[in-house]
Amino acid sequence: MNGAGNDFIVIDNRFYYFNAEELSNLARRFCPRRTGVGADGLLAFSTPEGPEAHFRMRYYNADGSLGTMCGNGARCLVRFARLAGMMDETLVFESDAGVYRAVAGPAASDPVRLFVRPPERFSRAIRLASESARSAGACHFIWTGTEHAVCFVDEVTHAPVERWGPAVRKDPALQPAGANVNFVQVDDRGGAGHPARITVRTHEKGVEAETLACGTGAMASAVVARLETRIDTDEVEVTMPGGVLRVGFQLEASEVRDLYLEGPADVVYRGTLEV
Repeated sequence: MNGAGNDFIVIDNRFYYFNAEELSNLARRFCPRRTGVGADGLLAFSTPEGPEAHFRMRYYNADGSLGTMCGNGARCLVRFARLAGMMDETLVFESDAGVYRAVAGPAASDPVRLFVRPPERFSRAIRLASESARSAGACHFIWTGTEHAVCFVDEVTHAPVERWGPAVRKDPALQPAGANVNFVQVDDRGGAGHPARITVRTHEKGVEAETLACGTGAMASAVVARLETRIDTDEVEVTMPGGVLRVGFQLEASEVRDLYLEGPADVVYRGTLEV
């Protein structure tokens, strides 16, 4: 499956019962693009631990590391839940970052809207330790289900993401967890009834490369752009190399509420693997 080009191997783990170590090994084995199926990560659609959730999401990055949250992955699992017959208007699911809810229409072409917790630990202009990381300019930190650095640039298409991304991601100031690194260009401040528009490229930890889209990165970029008064609206259209996502929220006295991520979630193909 993929959400705006952010692609995943999805396993219905309600039937296989793969444990954490086995899922991690499957991600390392099958996510590499030249020797495996090829994906940014692996999603396990699992039985929930509590009575109020419809399912549990487990996400593993391509390197086998556990990801606490993946916005596009979560939206793909919500679409998978619809295909599995879960038709309640609102779906509730567990993840390693907490409990989330989402809505999606029955048609495959319907967008999936994921409602998320308020962002945390916003820090302006973090003091990066390495000279190579500081070459990316001022970077801001925020947590939107996972750790993110947000760096504003004039022309994102010309930004050396392949050099700046790893430098910021591995900077000592962001350890031990590290951070995904988003390079953001503001295209339209928004207003007069239309959303702001930004263009974003993201270097993802765990994948250790630029990805075509990052849901938590889209949210981090939109929220930080608003907090830094670079845009004027609480609805933001985020263009990423793989497609367009929409982020919405309510900003009240520097507090972000009712944050959501919306966009496509598509099945690419179904297949059988020998493991």
